[in-house]
Amino acid sequence: MHIFTMAKEKSIVDKYTAYLRLEKGLSDNTEMAYLDDLNKLTTYIESAPDTSILTLTYKDLHSFIAQLHDLGISARSQARIISGIKSFYRFLLTEKYIETDPTDLLETPKIGRTLPDVLTVNEINQLIDSIDLSLPEGQRNRAILETLYSCGLRVSELIHLQHSNVFFDERFIIIKGKGNKQRLVPISEKALQEIRLYLYDRNLISVRKGHEDTLFLNRRGSGLSRVMVFLIIKEQAKIVGIRKTISPHTFRHSFATHLLEGGANLRAIQMMLGHESITTTEIYTHIDREYLRKEIIEHHPRNRNYETENRYTENG
Repeated sequence: MHIFTMAKEKSIVDKYTAYLRLEKGLSDNTEMAYLDDLNKLTTYIESAPDTSILTLTYKDLHSFIAQLHDLGISARSQARIISGIKSFYRFLLTEKYIETDPTDLLETPKIGRTLPDVLTVNEINQLIDSIDLSLPEGQRNRAILETLYSCGLRVSELIHLQHSNVFFDERFIIIKGKGNKQRLVPISEKALQEIRLYLYDRNLISVRKGHEDTLFLNRRGSGLSRVMVFLIIKEQAKIVGIRKTISPHTFRHSFATHLLEGGANLRAIQMMLGHESITTTEIYTHIDREYLRKEIIEHHPRNRNYETENRYTENG
């Protein structure tokens, strides 16, 4: 993927890449991390009219960091991205492409204070894998956690998710978010498989009137409460020994952070989470469903593991 579209700016990035490799002596992985951070910024700039990498202001950068925060990106990831951007602008200043450095006053967030805890991929795996499937609610709880993490849902969106809004063949779900606004969200095959297995148990439940289309039900045939989902997560965290302060929203933060760190497009993450921004709302209409699904399949940790396991099984 090209970081810039204009030839001049593409040339600048080529020179910056050579600078990282030859003068700073960075490893290939570190070099790619720096360029990936820069790519996130330029993707953001594409949605801002009359703005380029050479005319960017402190105000623009502050808006970009605020967007990362709104997406639930961890403070540690924000700090790393800011560090990469600062490196690029120091290079531009040294090479006299710019006269002032807009990152001079850009502050790095205090790690561990600005956002709730984010679970690691390993901790997510531990939580999901620790669920006792021999219990009546075991498969339901597993499907709930997979869905939360696969789609980055708010807990209110999860408990109101309708069975008829899960499209298994297309691998999408329709979510009713804040203000009753609907959005399409890709869902991984791993999460869909857990939902399919749960449906066997759901079909045995006597469903109460008004909840016929509610996907996740309690034992009495009614929809789950927010508190119930919170307790499910707290119980699993206790079982596996995770001492972080976590909640259903932690899965949403972890979803966004892991996708971003895996290289997913920032605007795609924003659309999947249902966040709105003055500078990016218009471009949402140009991101099609297949593109969003591709972002989930390629960059979501649980889905990558599931796809790898399936290929291994199929190959014997």
